[in-house]
Amino acid sequence: IFPAGSPHALQLGVGFLCVTDQGNGPQMKIGLVGFAGSGKTTVFNSMTGLDAPVGFGGEVRLGTARVPDERIDSLSAVFSPKKTTFAEMAFADIPGEHGAEKKGLSPRALQQIRDQEALCLVVRDFLNPALDSDPDPMSDLEAFHAECILADLDIVERRLERARKERAPAQEITAFEKMKATLEDERPLRSVPLEELNREALLGYSFLTDRPLLVALNRDEEAAADELPADFQNRLAELHAAGMALSASVEAEIATLDPEEQAAFLEDLGLSELPLSRFIRTAYGLVDLISFFTVGSDEVRAWTVRRGTNARKAAGKIHSDLERGFIRAEVIPYEVFLEHGSEQAVKDAGRLQVEGKDYRVSDADLMNIRFNV
Repeated sequence: IFPAGSPHALQLGVGFLCVTDQGNGPQMKIGLVGFAGSGKTTVFNSMTGLDAPVGFGGEVRLGTARVPDERIDSLSAVFSPKKTTFAEMAFADIPGEHGAEKKGLSPRALQQIRDQEALCLVVRDFLNPALDSDPDPMSDLEAFHAECILADLDIVERRLERARKERAPAQEITAFEKMKATLEDERPLRSVPLEELNREALLGYSFLTDRPLLVALNRDEEAAADELPADFQNRLAELHAAGMALSASVEAEIATLDPEEQAAFLEDLGLSELPLSRFIRTAYGLVDLISFFTVGSDEVRAWTVRRGTNARKAAGKIHSDLERGFIRAEVIPYEVFLEHGSEQAVKDAGRLQVEGKDYRVSDADLMNIRFNV
């Protein structure tokens, strides 16, 4: 965005726009789910900085988490802006309504899960004195998967029966037959290739097994840096899910330390970064989100869009006037900027990209929007 009085603004007749904090638009909710004693709410509190009570049933608790991004750190070091703004994700802590030793999900919990755009399942891999049983993360994963399969199958069977009675289009019946066969084979709907299912037509059904899924293995402190067990990784691959390990107790403890103490603590554990940071970044990518950047002395900022968003729609994330009056975008890929070190050097090297409204924004693009309203 060109500052007031810049040569570009005068030459192109582009009006100066004082961009207020528009946010990143409606944030996409990632639902945190887990059986009692998994440490799910501790993870939620560590991410969001909130203090939601553990083991409290009732309404969904919402919070936001900053998406760590070393690229923003690097750009801020170059521009020394007055303000640095990272992308954010919205997380929902889905309360459990089952007994401590039960592995079932209530109808209410299932509906709350359906309202999320992606799911993060926290499974216990640590001794919990409040529970009588030893940790069994594979069993928890299978129990959750089975619940979601049965819930989706119930919807598919009822809809398929009605579609046949109403003599719905053959294409619709074929799609539901495909889903029924997949679920009866105990495979998630997200395993069905995009070309075989019209996801847009199915959005209203909110199928649980079609949601992107990240599974977090919540461990004791001493195992925080260990790799996921091979059998667990293999099962995640079969379920078309992502996975990682973390330790909620470690994250909660680190949050109370100053930066120097945090670095020393991580080194003692054999970790190069907070697993929670990787967890947030992985969740961000789980729903196919990317960031583009606006830079300058006032602010270096990450803006969130879905992968494949065009330049005009991306401009609307910054301000609606930029989308309405879009002329073109000046784009510098992040790696190109790093190679040359400044915007002027990029221009001098002939590496500045001037793109139209249909340009598909890439992750980490630096963008200046030319507009006229």
